[in-house]
Amino acid sequence: MKLILTQEVTGLGEPGDVVDVKDGYGRNFLLPRRLATPWTKGVEAQVTSIRTARKAREIATIEEAQQVRATLQQHPVTLTARAGDSGRLFGAITPGDIAEALVASGGPSIDRRKVIIPQPIKSLGTYTVTVKLHADVTASIDVDVVAA
Repeated sequence: MKLILTQEVTGLGEPGDVVDVKDGYGRNFLLPRRLATPWTKGVEAQVTSIRTARKAREIATIEEAQQVRATLQQHPVTLTARAGDSGRLFGAITPGDIAEALVASGGPSIDRRKVIIPQPIKSLGTYTVTVKLHADVTASIDVDVVAA
């Protein structure tokens, strides 16, 4: 089955990529979650618009990505969340929360899909998350989660 990715799928591709996947994977996973659209001959304009939007959002060069990484590592990120007496959160910290906290702390605007949390953040403490800035550049940031 030939599909066009509309969002980044780990291990498969970026938005705008044309991929060939097994029928069941496309029909049961990618299409219902709107991660991809079926490939047709008239979709060329849609593919080019997705690629253009992706290029506008991405950091163009490695030098720029390294500058953003240095800026990110200088800005500490502190998130306040409601927690119980044992320190367990009522909910979890999401990549969107971390991206908003980066902007609030004076850091650059980062797309939430670029924030990678290795394990769910469900309790108070300090966690290390990675931000994929470029294909070759990632930044590690420490996130402090404190009680509200």
